[in-house]
Amino acid sequence: MGFYQEKILPHLISKVCASEGLMALRQSLVPRAKGIVLEVGMGSGINLALYRSNEVARVYGLEPSAGMRHKAIDNANRSPVPLEWLDLPGEEIPLADASIDTVVLTFTLCSIAGWEKALIQMKRVLRADGKLLFLEHGESPDAKVQRWQHRITPAWKRIGGGCHLNRPIADLIRSADFEIVELDTFYLAKAPRIAGYIYRGVAVHSKQIF
Repeated sequence: MGFYQEKILPHLISKVCASEGLMALRQSLVPRAKGIVLEVGMGSGINLALYRSNEVARVYGLEPSAGMRHKAIDNANRSPVPLEWLDLPGEEIPLADASIDTVVLTFTLCSIAGWEKALIQMKRVLRADGKLLFLEHGESPDAKVQRWQHRITPAWKRIGGGCHLNRPIADLIRSADFEIVELDTFYLAKAPRIAGYIYRGVAVHSKQIF
């Protein structure tokens, strides 16, 4: 990794992802995590303070970037729950089958190169009655916005750590044989529409019985 990816980009991502509007969205979802948690793309550990110590036994933080893990030191030291770092990419989750109660994805799926393999891995480690909590930005349903997302994404991902503006998040999750049981979609206030279409929801194993 170069100087930009390991020194500058982690600071920029952490600053944007901790904005007031995004923190409010995180607060609406992350505290719902329970049991043994896998957070894919933990970044600088922004979510750690939102986990409930009486509900979460341990968090595995999957984050391949050394720069982001370094940025997370302060948040990790203040974590209300036990944390164990996993420094492999999302496509290579080093955990046993059916060992996780909750998988947490916040603004991560946009930047995983092998998103298909990563989602299959998440499903593999998730218990039969487990939940995938996701909060992502992605493809807008509005044709005009979509066109701009497709035009800008090739350049955007080069400066944004692989971030894609135009991934249809709900479709990607369903393609891995997850069933989405809750889904809210909306534009984030005060954000450019090309980068601010939000998917917030909960998914389970497609054959989960309620």
